[in-house]
Amino acid sequence: MQVRKVLIVDDSRTEIHFLTEILQKNGYSVSSAQGADQAMELIAAERPDLILMDVVMPGKNGFQLTRVISRNPLYADIPIIICSSKKLDTDRVWGLRQGARDYISKPVDSAELIEKIKALR
Repeated sequence: MQVRKVLIVDDSRTEIHFLTEILQKNGYSVSSAQGADQAMELIAAERPDLILMDVVMPGKNGFQLTRVISRNPLYADIPIIICSSKKLDTDRVWGLRQGARDYISKPVDSAELIEKIKALR
């Protein structure tokens, strides 16, 4: 699978800007959502190849949204990488149990992020 379109789901505009710059410099097309409802609208409309998911967000958190997406037959094949400030091993395990393919702790290292995206192929 070749990743071209990436959806960033994060409530921080600063984090969205930072991740967008990394991704665009590496040739990816990027869209962003600042919450679960907007994310679901964009997933349905744009069908991204990858979702980068924050955990701590108002309303539905990233773990809950990951579970919703990964259990929906229409979207279950879209890989999700959680990018979170939650750094405990239990958070990582929980994120993977919800359906995420990988987990990166913030602050995100750009080389690590691109490496993980390329590993999805």
